[in-house]
Amino acid sequence: MRPGFARRKRPVWRTALYAVLAVLLVPYALTPLYAVVNPYSTLMLWRTLTGQRVVQTWVPLSKIDPDLALSVIVAEDGRFCSHFGIDVTEIRDAIEDADGLDDVRGGSTITQQAVKNLFLWQGRSYVRKALELPLALWFDLVLTKRRILEIYLNIAELGPDGEFGAEAAAKRSFGHSAANLGRYQAALLAASLPNPVTRDTKRPGPGLRRLAGLYERRAGRSPEAAACLRQRR
Repeated sequence: MRPGFARRKRPVWRTALYAVLAVLLVPYALTPLYAVVNPYSTLMLWRTLTGQRVVQTWVPLSKIDPDLALSVIVAEDGRFCSHFGIDVTEIRDAIEDADGLDDVRGGSTITQQAVKNLFLWQGRSYVRKALELPLALWFDLVLTKRRILEIYLNIAELGPDGEFGAEAAAKRSFGHSAANLGRYQAALLAASLPNPVTRDTKRPGPGLRRLAGLYERRAGRSPEAAACLRQRR
């Protein structure tokens, strides 16, 4: 190989490396903005760009029934108020319960789900998980617990036909605002996660109703699970 060719090739690789690093750092730069800017999820953006239906009305956490916040916490992430974006105990238990690395499930916190929805892609992937974990720690460090849950409850897919967020889901399923859900309706929405396409809260089947009843009882026993939402942090 001619020396001149090698000298010309190195800057190209450096440029490519810098470009990759810049892309990886974008979520970290955007996170502080999300303390005041209401974000759009990657799935919502993809559906919009491909002409699919997207229904969302952003509402502050103060305009969402507290029963929904509590139901989602007890259903998805019982230690939401005490961990720092990732739940090491849940991850360890998920690994211990799995037959092998390819069978690992669970252990994903609300914060992890929020950063996945905002910055990454759907589906199981070691690459995605490796990107997700440090992002969740950063997200939890920069944003308050209230803001994290507020973002999650506004961008989570909660309907079978492009309904995103609590407000759109409540109006579709129950005909009224997310501010007036009550325990059972809140538990139904929480139970529809993570697959609202097959778990239709407008026409809940026996399995979904049983799961909602479980979350309703669990929320009634564990009001302290949402204690951090009442704090400034």
